[in-house]
Amino acid sequence: MNDKKMPAHVAIILDGNGRWAKKYGRPRSYGHYQGGRNLFRIAKIAQKLGIKKLTVYAFSTENWKRPEDEVNYLMTKPVELFHENREKIKEIDYKITFAGRRDRFSKELLEIINIIEEETKSHEGFELTVAADYGAYDEIITAVNKIDKPITKELIEENLMVKEPVDLLIRTSGEQRLSNFLLWQVSYAEFYFAKVHWPAFNEKELRKAIHSYQKRNRRFGGLA
Repeated sequence: MNDKKMPAHVAIILDGNGRWAKKYGRPRSYGHYQGGRNLFRIAKIAQKLGIKKLTVYAFSTENWKRPEDEVNYLMTKPVELFHENREKIKEIDYKITFAGRRDRFSKELLEIINIIEEETKSHEGFELTVAADYGAYDEIITAVNKIDKPITKELIEENLMVKEPVDLLIRTSGEQRLSNFLLWQVSYAEFYFAKVHWPAFNEKELRKAIHSYQKRNRRFGGLA
């Protein structure tokens, strides 16, 4: 692996939690639980490899249309896990931020989001951004509505929830679509589609994605 060609910003669409659970005869909620645990494993691996930023698609603006019991689980389980792992969270040595709407979360979940961002804001070197109740259409519309002068590319980027362009976008579970994720930021990203479901995505799979990225010739519309 070429450390000099390491992608600075990697984005991952965390797909396949429910299908992974079904494969093993478990409820979809079990897949989401294991997917959440895997997120922090992969974040530590990304940090170790020298990636500067990891943005993950955890819950989209469209996911509210899923079955009520599944949505309730996704909105309440993080609160439970936070309290169970309070001391471990204090030991996290990288910055954690959240991108997305905040007007549809419970007061308790919002408080936890604020605590995590506040306690990790001074950490440098690696950032994990969790996109929750996030949609790219919503992000771009929100950014444009903040601008009260002639619109430029730079002004829009200043007002986006995720400001850094993506180098490598990974989607797990074999699906090959963006699903309204970081549409602006992935304009010149390299795409990699992994067949494994997100809970089974590990260091070997991440390295395979990075190796594929490093073999590509990024021209950004120009010539080699």
